[in-house]
Parts: sequence; structure tokens; C-alpha cells
Amino acid sequence: MIKRNNNQAGFTIIELLIFIIIITILGLLIISSFSDFRQKERNQSRQKDIKALQVAIEGYYAQNGNYPTLDELNDPQWRTKNLKALEDDDYKDPQGTNSKLTANPENKIYSYNVKADDNTDCDNKTKDCQKYTLTGTLEEADPFIKNNVY
Repeated sequence: MIKRNNNQAGFTIIELLIFIIIITILGLLIISSFSDFRQKERNQSRQKDIKALQVAIEGYYAQNGNYPTLDELNDPQWRTKNLKALEDDDYKDPQGTNSKLTANPENKIYSYNVKADDNTDCDNKTKDCQKYTLTGTLEEADPFIKNNVY
């Protein structure tokens, strides 16, 4: 049996180790919770952006009778002239650096796939664009997809 001198104050090594382990576990829980919160926030931002894009694209369709092509949506001058309600950030994933859309879903880039009525490619010159799919890739969840309304 270990005798303690009553004049000595302080903690034993075991008590200090238990304290360090508890603090480490609490720290990891806080970091994990914060990371989950940030992920959820980014996913909500992606959904908001896709919905804003859909509203603008549907407004364009209501005025013109066709949906814009991918090239048109990726042209900043065309966007400024035709989709005035949107900012460049609305085209960009919260973790992405590119405000251009792609034809196929990718991480950190929104996609816009537009087709003619017969599901073939369209250019609004020889064939009107009548269908689209907008996609935002979410973190640890199914993609967020919006299709044409009309």
C-alpha cells in the first residue's frame, strides 16, 4: 500500500491521465459537432442555389418558350442580360471555385443538363431546349435534383 504524505498537495499521474483523456474526448466531440454543422450548412446552401437557378431558368422559359443552353448559362454576359436576379455565387458550390455549370454532376460543381423534347442535344437554333435537370452534389446525402416545370 502506498502511503501519502498529508503535507503533499496535487494530483496523481493517474488522475492527470484521466483528466487529459476526458478533455480530449470532449474536444473531439465539439470538433465533430462543428464539422457536422458546417456540412449541413453547405448542403442547405447548395439546395438554395439550385432552387434559385430553377426559378430564374423557369422565368426565362416563360418569356422565351425554351430553356437556355449550357453555353448560355456559362456566359457571364448572357447571364447578366437574361438572368438578372442571380449573382455569380448562385452558380458556385459553397466549396467550389468555379461559377460555371457542367453537363454532368460533379463534386463541388453544379450541373445543368438540357435537352430537346426528344431527349437529344439542343442549341435553341435548330432545336429548342425543352427539358433540363439541375443537380447539386450534397455531402453524405443523395444529390439534390430539380427538373423542368413546364
